[in-house]
Amino acid sequence: MQNCKCSIIILNWNGAEMMRRYLPSVVNYCPEFAEVVVADNGSTDNSLDLLREKFPNVRVIAFDKNYGFAEGYNRALEEAECEYSVLLNSDVEVTAGWLEPLVRYMDEHPDVAAVQPKVLAHYDKVKKQNGEPVLFEHAGAAGGYIDRLGYPYCRGRIMGQLELDNGQYESPERIFWATGACLLTRTAIYKEIGGLDADFFAHMEEIDFCWRLNSRGYKLLCLPESTVYHLGGGALPYESPRKTYLNFRNCLLMLYKNLPTKSLYWIMPLRCCLDYVAALQFAIKGQGANAREVIHARIDYHKMRKLMADRRKTNLKKSKNAKPETIGPFSILVHFYLLGHKHFSQLH
Repeated sequence: MQNCKCSIIILNWNGAEMMRRYLPSVVNYCPEFAEVVVADNGSTDNSLDLLREKFPNVRVIAFDKNYGFAEGYNRALEEAECEYSVLLNSDVEVTAGWLEPLVRYMDEHPDVAAVQPKVLAHYDKVKKQNGEPVLFEHAGAAGGYIDRLGYPYCRGRIMGQLELDNGQYESPERIFWATGACLLTRTAIYKEIGGLDADFFAHMEEIDFCWRLNSRGYKLLCLPESTVYHLGGGALPYESPRKTYLNFRNCLLMLYKNLPTKSLYWIMPLRCCLDYVAALQFAIKGQGANAREVIHARIDYHKMRKLMADRRKTNLKKSKNAKPETIGPFSILVHFYLLGHKHFSQLH
Protein backbone atom coordinates (compact mmCIF):
# COMPACT_ATOMS: atom_id res chain seq x y z
CA MET A 1 0.00 0.00 0.00
CA GLN A 2 1.50 3.33 -1.07
CA ASN A 3 1.86 6.09 1.55
CA CYS A 4 1.07 3.62 4.30
CA LYS A 5 2.24 4.84 7.69
CA CYS A 6 0.89 1.98 9.81
CA SER A 7 0.10 -1.71 9.26
CA ILE A 8 -2.59 -3.17 11.52
CA ILE A 9 -1.64 -6.84 11.58
CA ILE A 10 -4.07 -9.46 12.88
CA LEU A 11 -2.81 -13.02 13.31
CA ASN A 12 -5.48 -15.61 12.64
CA TRP A 13 -5.68 -19.34 13.18
CA ASN A 14 -9.06 -20.99 12.56
CA GLY A 15 -10.72 -17.81 13.78
CA ALA A 16 -13.35 -17.22 11.10
CA GLU A 17 -16.04 -16.48 13.67
CA MET A 18 -13.75 -14.11 15.56
CA MET A 19 -13.02 -12.20 12.37
CA ARG A 20 -16.69 -12.12 11.41
CA ARG A 21 -17.39 -10.54 14.79
CA TYR A 22 -14.43 -8.20 15.36
CA LEU A 23 -12.76 -7.43 12.01
CA PRO A 24 -15.55 -5.05 10.87
CA SER A 25 -14.63 -2.55 13.60
CA VAL A 26 -10.96 -2.63 12.53
CA VAL A 27 -11.88 -2.05 8.88
CA ASN A 28 -14.46 0.65 9.68
CA TYR A 29 -12.09 2.61 11.94
CA CYS A 30 -8.95 2.24 9.83
CA PRO A 31 -7.57 5.71 8.94
CA GLU A 32 -6.42 6.56 5.44
CA PHE A 33 -2.77 6.34 6.51
CA ALA A 34 -3.12 2.71 7.61
CA GLU A 35 -3.73 -0.73 6.13
CA VAL A 36 -5.37 -3.83 7.60
CA VAL A 37 -3.47 -7.10 7.20
CA VAL A 38 -4.55 -10.58 8.26
CA ALA A 39 -1.70 -13.07 8.59
CA ASP A 40 -3.27 -16.52 8.46
CA ASN A 41 -1.46 -19.26 10.38
CA GLY A 42 -2.42 -22.18 8.16
CA SER A 43 -6.13 -22.17 9.05
CA THR A 44 -8.20 -25.21 8.14
CA ASP A 45 -11.58 -23.56 8.68
CA ASN A 46 -13.22 -21.13 6.21
CA SER A 47 -11.11 -18.14 7.28
CA LEU A 48 -9.58 -17.48 3.87
CA ASP A 49 -12.94 -17.84 2.08
CA LEU A 50 -14.48 -15.40 4.54
CA LEU A 51 -11.73 -12.85 3.95
CA ARG A 52 -12.10 -13.08 0.18
CA GLU A 53 -15.89 -12.75 0.27
CA LYS A 54 -16.51 -10.28 3.11
CA PHE A 55 -13.27 -8.29 3.42
CA PRO A 56 -11.81 -7.90 -0.08
CA ASN A 57 -9.85 -4.76 0.91
CA VAL A 58 -7.96 -6.54 3.68
CA ARG A 59 -4.46 -7.67 2.67
CA VAL A 60 -3.97 -11.38 3.40
CA ILE A 61 -0.68 -13.15 4.10
CA ALA A 62 -1.28 -16.91 4.07
CA PHE A 63 1.23 -19.18 5.84
CA ASP A 64 1.59 -22.89 5.11
CA LYS A 65 1.10 -23.95 8.75
CA ASN A 66 0.53 -22.68 12.28
CA TYR A 67 3.74 -20.96 13.39
CA GLY A 68 2.32 -19.87 16.73
CA PHE A 69 1.76 -16.34 17.96
CA ALA A 70 5.40 -15.29 18.14
CA GLU A 71 6.79 -16.66 14.88
CA GLY A 72 3.55 -15.87 13.08
CA TYR A 73 3.95 -12.20 13.86
CA ASN A 74 7.66 -12.28 13.04
CA ARG A 75 6.90 -13.65 9.58
CA ALA A 76 4.13 -11.12 9.06
CA LEU A 77 6.34 -8.19 10.04
CA GLU A 78 9.06 -9.38 7.67
CA GLU A 79 6.69 -8.22 4.95
CA ALA A 80 5.71 -4.98 6.71
CA GLU A 81 6.99 -1.82 5.03
CA CYS A 82 5.08 0.83 6.99
CA GLU A 83 6.81 2.93 9.65
CA TYR A 84 4.61 1.50 12.40
CA SER A 85 3.06 -1.91 12.98
CA VAL A 86 0.21 -2.83 15.29
CA LEU A 87 0.04 -6.36 16.67
CA LEU A 88 -3.71 -6.77 17.15
CA ASN A 89 -5.48 -9.85 18.46
CA SER A 90 -8.35 -11.20 16.41
CA ASP A 91 -10.71 -10.88 19.41
CA VAL A 92 -10.26 -7.12 19.83
CA GLU A 93 -12.97 -4.60 18.96
CA VAL A 94 -11.50 -1.17 18.30
CA THR A 95 -13.30 2.15 18.69
CA ALA A 96 -13.59 5.32 16.60
CA GLY A 97 -10.32 7.24 16.59
CA TRP A 98 -8.37 4.55 18.43
CA LEU A 99 -5.29 4.57 16.18
CA GLU A 100 -4.70 8.28 15.57
CA PRO A 101 -3.51 9.23 19.11
CA LEU A 102 -1.13 6.26 19.21
CA VAL A 103 0.53 7.20 15.93
CA ARG A 104 0.55 10.91 16.78
CA TYR A 105 2.33 10.28 20.08
CA MET A 106 4.95 8.10 18.40
CA ASP A 107 5.53 10.79 15.77
CA GLU A 108 6.14 13.36 18.51
CA HIS A 109 8.33 11.16 20.75
CA PRO A 110 11.13 9.40 18.84
CA ASP A 111 12.52 7.85 22.05
CA VAL A 112 9.32 5.81 22.48
CA ALA A 113 9.46 2.37 20.86
CA ALA A 114 5.99 1.03 21.64
CA VAL A 115 2.61 2.10 22.99
CA GLN A 116 -0.68 0.46 23.88
CA PRO A 117 -4.23 1.77 24.34
CA LYS A 118 -6.42 1.28 27.37
CA VAL A 119 -7.83 -2.26 27.16
CA LEU A 120 -11.31 -2.93 28.57
CA ALA A 121 -13.21 -6.20 28.95
CA HIS A 122 -15.44 -6.87 25.97
CA TYR A 123 -17.90 -8.99 27.94
CA ASP A 124 -18.47 -5.99 30.23
CA LYS A 125 -18.99 -3.51 27.39
CA VAL A 126 -22.78 -3.41 27.70
CA LYS A 127 -22.35 -1.35 30.88
CA LYS A 128 -20.82 1.45 28.81
CA GLN A 129 -24.11 1.96 27.03
CA ASN A 130 -25.78 2.58 30.40
CA GLY A 131 -23.10 5.00 31.53
CA GLU A 132 -21.64 2.53 34.03
CA PRO A 133 -17.90 1.87 34.47
CA VAL A 134 -16.46 -1.13 32.61
CA LEU A 135 -13.90 -3.61 33.93
CA PHE A 136 -10.35 -3.49 32.65
CA GLU A 137 -9.28 -6.54 30.67
CA HIS A 138 -6.80 -8.98 32.17
CA ALA A 139 -4.26 -8.86 29.32
CA GLY A 140 -2.98 -5.30 29.36
CA ALA A 141 -5.55 -3.14 31.20
CA ALA A 142 -3.97 0.34 31.42
CA GLY A 143 -0.38 -0.79 30.97
CA GLY A 144 1.84 -3.62 32.16
CA TYR A 145 4.49 -3.84 34.88
CA ILE A 146 6.59 -6.62 36.39
CA ASP A 147 7.89 -7.23 39.89
CA ARG A 148 11.48 -8.17 40.68
CA LEU A 149 10.61 -11.88 40.70
CA GLY A 150 9.13 -11.78 37.19
CA TYR A 151 5.40 -11.74 37.97
CA PRO A 152 3.46 -9.40 35.66
CA TYR A 153 0.62 -7.10 36.70
CA CYS A 154 -1.13 -4.03 35.28
CA ARG A 155 -2.61 -0.68 36.07
CA GLY A 156 -6.14 -1.92 36.58
CA ARG A 157 -5.33 -5.61 37.22
CA ILE A 158 -3.33 -7.34 39.93
CA MET A 159 -3.23 -11.12 39.77
CA GLY A 160 -6.83 -12.02 38.85
CA GLN A 161 -8.37 -8.94 40.45
CA LEU A 162 -9.80 -6.52 37.85
CA GLU A 163 -10.62 -2.90 38.60
CA LEU A 164 -13.49 -0.89 37.17
CA ASP A 165 -12.45 1.91 34.85
CA ASN A 166 -13.56 4.97 36.81
CA GLY A 167 -11.15 7.30 35.03
CA GLN A 168 -8.38 6.67 37.57
CA TYR A 169 -5.79 5.83 34.90
CA GLU A 170 -6.42 8.44 32.20
CA SER A 171 -2.93 9.92 32.06
CA PRO A 172 -0.24 8.67 29.65
CA GLU A 173 2.13 6.54 31.74
CA ARG A 174 5.51 4.86 31.35
CA ILE A 175 5.07 1.10 31.52
CA PHE A 176 7.32 -1.95 31.48
CA TRP A 177 5.35 -3.97 28.95
CA ALA A 178 2.64 -3.33 26.40
CA THR A 179 0.00 -5.97 25.81
CA GLY A 180 0.28 -8.23 22.78
CA ALA A 181 -3.48 -7.84 22.40
CA CYS A 182 -2.88 -4.38 20.93
CA LEU A 183 0.73 -3.22 20.67
CA LEU A 184 1.94 -0.49 18.32
CA THR A 185 5.67 -0.48 17.68
CA ARG A 186 8.18 0.99 15.26
CA THR A 187 8.62 -1.63 12.55
CA ALA A 188 12.35 -0.99 12.19
CA ILE A 189 12.98 -1.38 15.94
CA TYR A 190 10.90 -4.56 16.03
CA LYS A 191 13.16 -6.06 13.38
CA GLU A 192 16.32 -4.60 14.93
CA ILE A 193 15.90 -6.36 18.27
CA GLY A 194 14.71 -9.64 16.78
CA GLY A 195 10.96 -9.38 17.25
CA LEU A 196 9.15 -11.92 19.42
CA ASP A 197 11.02 -15.02 20.56
CA ALA A 198 9.67 -17.80 18.33
CA ASP A 199 10.60 -20.51 20.86
CA PHE A 200 8.04 -19.07 23.29
CA PHE A 201 5.34 -20.03 20.74
CA ALA A 202 2.71 -18.05 22.70
CA HIS A 203 2.28 -16.26 26.06
CA MET A 204 4.78 -13.93 27.78
CA GLU A 205 6.50 -13.30 24.45
CA GLU A 206 5.45 -9.65 24.38
CA ILE A 207 6.83 -9.09 27.90
CA ASP A 208 10.15 -10.59 26.84
CA PHE A 209 10.12 -8.33 23.77
CA CYS A 210 9.34 -5.26 25.89
CA TRP A 211 12.08 -6.18 28.39
CA ARG A 212 14.58 -6.00 25.54
CA LEU A 213 13.19 -2.60 24.54
CA ASN A 214 13.51 -1.32 28.11
CA SER A 215 17.02 -2.64 28.63
CA ARG A 216 18.21 -1.02 25.39
CA GLY A 217 17.05 2.40 26.51
CA TYR A 218 13.68 2.70 24.76
CA LYS A 219 10.48 3.90 26.42
CA LEU A 220 7.03 2.29 26.38
CA LEU A 221 3.75 3.96 27.30
CA CYS A 222 0.06 3.35 27.77
CA LEU A 223 -2.07 6.06 26.15
CA PRO A 224 -5.59 5.86 27.61
CA GLU A 225 -6.86 8.43 25.10
CA SER A 226 -7.17 5.35 22.88
CA THR A 227 -9.54 2.55 23.95
CA VAL A 228 -10.16 -0.98 22.67
CA TYR A 229 -12.24 -3.91 23.96
CA HIS A 230 -10.65 -7.35 24.28
CA LEU A 231 -12.55 -10.62 24.63
CA GLY A 232 -9.55 -12.51 26.07
CA GLY A 233 -8.97 -16.25 26.18
CA GLY A 234 -9.89 -16.52 22.51
CA ALA A 235 -7.20 -19.09 21.70
CA LEU A 236 -6.85 -20.76 25.11
CA PRO A 237 -9.17 -20.42 28.15
CA TYR A 238 -7.55 -18.87 31.21
CA GLU A 239 -7.70 -22.15 33.16
CA SER A 240 -6.28 -24.23 30.30
CA PRO A 241 -3.40 -26.53 31.36
CA ARG A 242 -1.66 -25.64 28.09
CA LYS A 243 -1.83 -21.94 29.01
CA THR A 244 -0.49 -22.75 32.48
CA TYR A 245 2.45 -24.62 30.94
CA LEU A 246 3.33 -21.83 28.51
CA ASN A 247 3.03 -19.08 31.11
CA PHE A 248 5.26 -20.83 33.66
CA ARG A 249 7.85 -22.07 31.15
CA ASN A 250 8.08 -18.82 29.24
CA CYS A 251 8.33 -16.71 32.38
CA LEU A 252 11.39 -18.72 33.43
CA LEU A 253 12.91 -18.45 29.96
CA MET A 254 12.29 -14.69 29.99
CA LEU A 255 13.99 -14.27 33.36
CA TYR A 256 16.97 -16.35 32.25
CA LYS A 257 17.35 -14.34 29.05
CA ASN A 258 17.12 -10.89 30.63
CA LEU A 259 18.12 -10.85 34.30
CA PRO A 260 21.54 -9.46 35.25
CA THR A 261 23.83 -12.24 36.47
CA LYS A 262 23.79 -11.20 40.14
CA SER A 263 19.99 -11.19 40.19
CA LEU A 264 19.76 -14.49 38.33
CA TYR A 265 21.64 -16.36 41.08
CA TRP A 266 19.12 -15.60 43.82
CA ILE A 267 15.87 -15.03 41.90
CA MET A 268 15.77 -18.36 40.05
CA PRO A 269 16.04 -20.56 43.20
CA LEU A 270 13.31 -18.48 44.81
CA ARG A 271 11.12 -18.84 41.74
CA CYS A 272 11.66 -22.59 41.89
CA CYS A 273 10.16 -22.66 45.38
CA LEU A 274 7.26 -20.42 44.39
CA ASP A 275 6.50 -22.54 41.33
CA TYR A 276 6.19 -25.66 43.44
CA VAL A 277 3.92 -23.77 45.82
CA ALA A 278 1.76 -22.85 42.82
CA ALA A 279 1.68 -26.51 41.72
CA LEU A 280 0.57 -27.51 45.21
CA GLN A 281 -2.13 -24.85 45.16
CA PHE A 282 -3.45 -26.19 41.84
CA ALA A 283 -3.49 -29.72 43.30
CA ILE A 284 -5.40 -28.61 46.40
CA LYS A 285 -8.01 -26.96 44.14
CA GLY A 286 -8.45 -30.25 42.31
CA GLN A 287 -6.73 -28.95 39.16
CA GLY A 288 -4.28 -31.81 38.81
CA ALA A 289 -3.62 -31.19 35.12
CA ASN A 290 -2.51 -27.62 35.84
CA ALA A 291 -0.29 -28.81 38.70
CA ARG A 292 1.42 -31.31 36.39
CA GLU A 293 1.95 -28.62 33.75
CA VAL A 294 3.81 -26.43 36.25
CA ILE A 295 6.25 -29.31 36.82
CA HIS A 296 6.40 -29.99 33.08
CA ALA A 297 7.21 -26.30 32.49
CA ARG A 298 10.13 -26.38 34.91
CA ILE A 299 11.56 -29.53 33.31
CA ASP A 300 11.36 -28.02 29.82
CA TYR A 301 12.84 -24.74 31.02
CA HIS A 302 16.00 -26.59 32.09
CA LYS A 303 16.11 -28.39 28.74
CA MET A 304 15.84 -25.08 26.85
CA ARG A 305 18.40 -23.07 28.84
CA LYS A 306 21.24 -24.11 26.54
CA LEU A 307 19.19 -22.93 23.56
CA MET A 308 18.71 -19.54 25.26
CA ALA A 309 22.34 -19.04 26.33
CA ASP A 310 23.41 -17.08 23.23
CA ARG A 311 20.29 -14.92 23.41
CA ARG A 312 21.04 -14.12 27.04
CA LYS A 313 24.61 -13.18 26.13
CA THR A 314 23.36 -10.88 23.36
CA ASN A 315 20.77 -9.24 25.62
CA LEU A 316 23.28 -8.52 28.37
CA LYS A 317 25.84 -7.24 25.89
CA LYS A 318 23.41 -4.78 24.32
CA SER A 319 21.75 -3.73 27.56
CA LYS A 320 22.08 -0.05 28.47
CA ASN A 321 19.77 -0.30 31.45
CA ALA A 322 20.18 -3.49 33.51
CA LYS A 323 17.38 -2.50 35.92
CA PRO A 324 14.67 -0.49 34.13
CA GLU A 325 12.94 2.01 36.41
CA THR A 326 9.55 0.58 35.42
CA ILE A 327 10.26 -2.71 37.22
CA GLY A 328 7.93 -2.70 40.21
CA PRO A 329 8.12 -3.85 43.83
CA PHE A 330 10.00 -6.85 45.13
CA SER A 331 6.99 -9.17 45.10
CA ILE A 332 3.48 -8.53 43.86
CA LEU A 333 2.51 -11.77 45.62
CA VAL A 334 3.35 -10.22 49.00
CA HIS A 335 1.36 -7.10 48.18
CA PHE A 336 -1.66 -9.06 46.97
CA TYR A 337 -1.87 -12.03 49.33
CA LEU A 338 -0.27 -10.69 52.53
CA LEU A 339 -0.88 -6.94 52.44
CA GLY A 340 -4.25 -7.13 50.70
CA HIS A 341 -3.38 -4.65 47.96
CA LYS A 342 -5.92 -5.30 45.21
CA HIS A 343 -5.57 -2.01 43.30
CA PHE A 344 -2.58 -0.59 41.45
CA SER A 345 -2.86 2.72 43.29
CA GLN A 346 -2.09 0.91 46.55
CA LEU A 347 1.30 -0.15 45.19
CA HIS A 348 2.52 3.24 43.99
